[in-house]
Amino acid sequence: MRKSGPPKGLIAYLVLELLEEKPRYGYEILKEIKDISGGHWEPSYGSVYPILYKFEEKGWAERIEREDEPDRKYFELTAEGQAELEDRRESSAQKAHDFADVILGFFHVYAAFSTDERFEVPELEGEWRFDEAFSAWVVEQVVRHHEYYFDTEFERIADTPEEFYEGQGIETE
Repeated sequence: MRKSGPPKGLIAYLVLELLEEKPRYGYEILKEIKDISGGHWEPSYGSVYPILYKFEEKGWAERIEREDEPDRKYFELTAEGQAELEDRRESSAQKAHDFADVILGFFHVYAAFSTDERFEVPELEGEWRFDEAFSAWVVEQVVRHHEYYFDTEFERIADTPEEFYEGQGIETE
């Protein structure tokens, strides 16, 4: 169970990946991450710029000057940064459970607001609601994204979590 937010190191990993593609400046990285998330998540300036400065300090990225945009601070990945990216790619592969935990955790809270009698969240005209219709819409969007990215039609999985883990060879704690 995660305490909050995206898996630790996610933003730094994304910054390295984006710098490998081409030199970028902080705001450009923020917007690219927002695009990758379909507009649902954009890290703060306070998270990306310190990462860029840390990368510069560690020698993983270097600041470059561009004549066409002299006021912008562009960063370029170095050979040391490329090596760090390779290490982080491997460690990022181990974070799939953390991602699923965040997604499922937030959905469980959404569903609890919708169904648990202890919560009295008012329904405001013209706003999102915590109810069955909106919950179904969230699930539908997840299914549509699955079908889009994996180019397949979604099929329900009857396995319990334990059965799924066993079938996938996943050790549970």
